[in-house]
Amino acid sequence: MWWYGFRRHTAYPLGSVTESVTSTVFGFMRAYVLLALWEERPALGGYDAADAVTFCFITQALIGPVQIFGGMDLTERIRNGDVAIDLHRPAGLQGWWLADDLGRAAASLVLRAGPPLAAGALVFPFRRPGPAGLAAFAAAVVLAAAVSFGLRYLVALGMFWLHDDRGLHAVTLVMSLFFSGMILPLVVFPGALGTVAQALPWAAQIQVPADVFLGRHTGAELIGALGFQAAWAAVLLGAGALLTRAARRKLVVHGG
Repeated sequence: MWWYGFRRHTAYPLGSVTESVTSTVFGFMRAYVLLALWEERPALGGYDAADAVTFCFITQALIGPVQIFGGMDLTERIRNGDVAIDLHRPAGLQGWWLADDLGRAAASLVLRAGPPLAAGALVFPFRRPGPAGLAAFAAAVVLAAAVSFGLRYLVALGMFWLHDDRGLHAVTLVMSLFFSGMILPLVVFPGALGTVAQALPWAAQIQVPADVFLGRHTGAELIGALGFQAAWAAVLLGAGALLTRAARRKLVVHGG
């Protein structure tokens, strides 16, 4: 299923390149805004200007792999009843869709992540991790994709009870944008808001991988950061497994 998901999402590379160019353009716009902010506050949140710009292009590169703006095809399958077929497959519903989504994330990483990072590195002051840093970043991205799936899977399962995901999707989209670090690095959030934001699962999607790329976590701190992501992934996947069991009892297809 992982390979199927990867092949399906690499079937139209030109479309992915177009999305990557769009992400790069928005990356430039955001970078100049952040540079103006850091010109006024040079050490805001412990970042310097190079950290802020690098963070900006990392977030643009991760939009696709962690699917900040998107949901899951499972939502429509629950709406039209095709999920009944999924539940009869010789694999668990959550495991099936997790494998498919990780394949999608890998495809997006291959086709969409490179151009924003390359463009940012060519034009702006940029932080470049060494081999060990890149390996740690790769692990952080895998865990970020797992956390993202866990959140979106729970939202998709809400269709069993709500029958319309638009309201729930709108709320989770706002939460994802604000608390992941997509709009601003969470390190600039003041006081208790910053503490709470960095403890929520959305931080594991963008903020933690970006900080790993920037080299802000080393040694025991790096293990703690990856452990934070792994813990949230385990919690969300565990909640998804429980909600899947409840959904099996809720499902009604053609009155049966």
